[in-house]
Amino acid sequence: MIFGAFERMVALRYLRARRKEGFVSVIVGFSFVGIVLGVATLIIVMAVMNGFRADMFERILGFDGHMKVYGLTESGLSDFDARAAKIRAIPGVVDVIPIVEGQVLATSNAAASGALVRGMRPQDMEKKGRVSDHIVDGSLSTFNGGEGILIGKRMASRFGVRSEAELTLISPKGNVTAFGSMPRSVAFPVAGVFSADENEFDSSFVFMPFELAQTYFKSPDAVTYLEVSVDNPDHAQIIADQVRAALGQGVQVFSWEQTNGAFFTALQVERNVMFLILTLIILVAVLNIISGLIMLVKDKGADIAILRTMGASKGMVMRIFFITGATVGTIGTLGGFLLGALFCDNIEHVHQFIRAVTGKEVFNPEIYYLTQIPAKMDWSETGSIVLMALVLSYAGTLYPSWRASKTDPVEALRYE
Repeated sequence: MIFGAFERMVALRYLRARRKEGFVSVIVGFSFVGIVLGVATLIIVMAVMNGFRADMFERILGFDGHMKVYGLTESGLSDFDARAAKIRAIPGVVDVIPIVEGQVLATSNAAASGALVRGMRPQDMEKKGRVSDHIVDGSLSTFNGGEGILIGKRMASRFGVRSEAELTLISPKGNVTAFGSMPRSVAFPVAGVFSADENEFDSSFVFMPFELAQTYFKSPDAVTYLEVSVDNPDHAQIIADQVRAALGQGVQVFSWEQTNGAFFTALQVERNVMFLILTLIILVAVLNIISGLIMLVKDKGADIAILRTMGASKGMVMRIFFITGATVGTIGTLGGFLLGALFCDNIEHVHQFIRAVTGKEVFNPEIYYLTQIPAKMDWSETGSIVLMALVLSYAGTLYPSWRASKTDPVEALRYE
């Protein structure tokens, strides 16, 4: 469809409605605002959901790795260094970390609650950037020396402890006496406090030096599991099969898709449903364009008749009204894109502003697991949203434009 200068001139004049055509102008204005808000809302919501998924993916797998290798006995996984060497030889494996893990009861003068202890070697602890790079109190030196423990900032706040203070850990795997098994209670110095910006990890995780954890949990020659990281998380299940083949019998291998797959699948389903629901906003705006163009065609019946008698073809009339509707759709879509991108780029400032105005926490980290609103724009997805809005807007103008081209000049001028 080729647009001439004459069609563009007439279409732009119709967009600048005079006073007697104010009602049509109001409908066109609502259509424009509807498309702007629809496109912007869709971009913002998709960006937030992408950011939430990416942030949760990074935080969860940053702590837990992409797969775990367990032994089949209660004593844990023995000969772990040799098994780790076999796993590292598999293509795609980035790192293998032996971990001693156990549940304990953490107590202090201020509080008592359950906690999860993970024993790790100093060189492996430094690879956990979420912890080693976010020490807010104390340092890793005591931990590397094999004495102190690391706790999250929310746990430190709840228990009322700081670095160089002591936190008592009570393990159910205690000493066996004539009266049965007695829980083992040991007071450990706090080497440092970390802030992982994730409520669950900051409030319930305790990191302990590897040898100290083996002694504490009475597993001197074994670990609880091997944590495996791969270069591509999407290939974790394939590499897990290769790990099983390399280690043979006597181990269990669980990839992140098996342990956390249901959670991320639920996020994906929710994301798709939200996309469909919010697309309806754009459809409503397109319907407003259609109704506004139909009313414009009715209002401009005499103008159409005069144009036809002056030699304008049906195609020319159709192009005039197509340009009118497409202009609203195009400018509205671009406006929505700019508004959405600007909002996503400053979403945390908007969050802080709303919290300051309302005086309420609109994004509670204890509920959403995050301390700030994440937003990650996927440019291919954003391009798809913009393209979809443009296609719907252009498609919505076809019927009113076709109706305008079918206007009979004689009938239109009969009662003028």
